[in-house]
Amino acid sequence: MTGMVQSETAVIGGAGNVGAGIVAALLDAGMRVLVIGRDAAKLDALRAEHGNSPLLDTLQGSVADDTSAQALATELAQRPRPLAAVIASLGSPLKAGRLLDRQVTTLRRRLERDVLPHLAAARHLLPLLSETDGGGRYLLLGSPLRAWAAHGDISIAAAATRMLAQVLHEEAKPLGVRVHLLSIEQPVCTPGRAKDACPEWIRAVDVGRAAVSLIVGPGQPGQAVVTVSRRLHAAPSADRLAGLHFPIPTREISP
Repeated sequence: MTGMVQSETAVIGGAGNVGAGIVAALLDAGMRVLVIGRDAAKLDALRAEHGNSPLLDTLQGSVADDTSAQALATELAQRPRPLAAVIASLGSPLKAGRLLDRQVTTLRRRLERDVLPHLAAARHLLPLLSETDGGGRYLLLGSPLRAWAAHGDISIAAAATRMLAQVLHEEAKPLGVRVHLLSIEQPVCTPGRAKDACPEWIRAVDVGRAAVSLIVGPGQPGQAVVTVSRRLHAAPSADRLAGLHFPIPTREISP
């Protein structure tokens, strides 16, 4: 976005149901997007879905642990385009059930899959973003701070992610990187869930539009956690981004 070479926004998990909505919103805004994921077939399908757009590139990679995240950071550092922002859309499949009916390992696995990858990604990608002119943007997607019936493990992981985002928000300030958690307070309506969706659910592309506003807008909210409203009235576009204002009105969540 600055200089002779346009920078790119990396979307970790961009081939997932919610991530795909974020990718669509970024492309609609005329931004260059690098989608990072572990499944090569899903990455290929995403490129095909967008007609092999020249604005869209993909990279097979993971942030499951420190080793994987460090390898990813090394690859990103060698790319020809500077990294302007990272959006992390992470999470493992839901499985309903009471915490009291499950072994302790169930919660441990949830934290390992849904929370620790956020830390691994931040540890290795924030230094890259600190090299961006004017400071980079790092955005995590998260759930509201409340218990979800029959999903205690998800509720606990969401609370941990929320606190992690607040810690990263403070620790990234000396690096010149702005870290925020985009809290989506209702279920997300994805193509695979459209038949069962309720009217108040937020669409994945609207989550993406809120993310675009947050990482590209001229002003930035001071708080670490920003919530998003159910429906934005218009899609952000390259010529409208300069008019965005913060904080963004809000309410809704969850990949």
